[in-house]
Amino acid sequence: MKKTPLEDWIVNRTRISPGNQTELAAYQFKKILETMDYVKKNSAFYKKHLDLIGENTISSLDDFKKIPFTYPEDIEKSPYSFLCVPQQKVDRIVTLNTSGTNGEKKRLFFTDKDLLLTVDFFNYGMRSLTDSTDRVLVLLPGNTYGSIGDLLKKALTLSGVSSTVYGLLSNLDEVEKIIDERDINCIVGVPIQVLYFSRLKSDVFKRKIKKLLLSTDYVPEAMINELNRNFNCPVFTHYGMTEMGYGGGVECEALNGYHLREADLYVEIINPYSGAPVENGEVGEVVFTTLTREAMPLIRYRTGDIAAFSDKPCPCGTFLRTLKRVEGRLENRVEISRGAFLELKTLDEIILQFEEIIDYQAVLKDSNTLELEIALYDESSYPAVRRQISTTIQETFPFSLNVKVNKNQEKKPNQLVNSMLKRKISDMRKERRNE
Repeated sequence: MKKTPLEDWIVNRTRISPGNQTELAAYQFKKILETMDYVKKNSAFYKKHLDLIGENTISSLDDFKKIPFTYPEDIEKSPYSFLCVPQQKVDRIVTLNTSGTNGEKKRLFFTDKDLLLTVDFFNYGMRSLTDSTDRVLVLLPGNTYGSIGDLLKKALTLSGVSSTVYGLLSNLDEVEKIIDERDINCIVGVPIQVLYFSRLKSDVFKRKIKKLLLSTDYVPEAMINELNRNFNCPVFTHYGMTEMGYGGGVECEALNGYHLREADLYVEIINPYSGAPVENGEVGEVVFTTLTREAMPLIRYRTGDIAAFSDKPCPCGTFLRTLKRVEGRLENRVEISRGAFLELKTLDEIILQFEEIIDYQAVLKDSNTLELEIALYDESSYPAVRRQISTTIQETFPFSLNVKVNKNQEKKPNQLVNSMLKRKISDMRKERRNE
């Protein structure tokens, strides 16, 4: 097993001694102080947000962990107040839809320097699974400058790896033709779309695909296990979000969690309720600080993602920290009654184990009614699948649920229609309260 290529990249970028975690922490602390100084001078939001944080207030990483968080809602309310460069220096603006009730949209800004740093990370991160003998198909948006597919193609080119950027999966036959004609052996794509493709075009997977990288959303273990089992195909996962500059961390050959982009990010895990740091191995919310961003640095940004740092060294032998696979999002952990939760990750493990299903949507109508809409490629299996799903869900959760399973007539995954939207439990109770 080879060591993660990110180790040498981080050592070279940070100029620390190989294997020295203490020096890496010192580098990150130095960059944090530089970033705080930069945003206090250039960002209207942080001038106010960090107004009471004096030059001598932060003398260690422990001190830093006491300063205020930045929330997604802060960006939604006033995205331009985060901008640290003149607008003419901005080379890409990404607008993300949000769950806000006032129609706010989250806008994120990047300079060319910011985008090139992401290309640099992708270049070395992709070396965890590819080399010059591979041919990669990218099923992610890539038509515009600075999009994730565009950056990934540039990174693969630097490594001498052949790649084709198709965009989000829309036409199965067309994608199959590309795989055959270009002898593709590796796919990078959205988890539920790749699963959909593998279930409807299993023959091309068996003939051609030798490795996968799943990105942009939480990856259920049931999905990974199925792809391993049916196609003997190693499944690498990538963790990132647009706010991070797309890239956050990627798995090595150990497939044991992500090694992080630690030259550009400082990552923490906190208790999502108290905000206090948690111990390694303890699950909490991912929080990050950018260390090298030019247009829009973020300080202690709360992601809403659920994960934990591993308390054991990675089998690949790196000294870098390992972030265990993300387990989903806090917003997809819906409280049914005090201390009792309905979680998307549990629904995923139950529902996606049925290979007849190509996607589903979950709507919580009230505290006792869960309505599921499932898309099947074999509709004759619907009666049996419906019974098994209802029974398993009712047996799994420690509270009573009236489960209604309906058939989606479109026979297409929701994400084929709704692009890069993340899957979620729609909580109608919350929507009614907001009316």
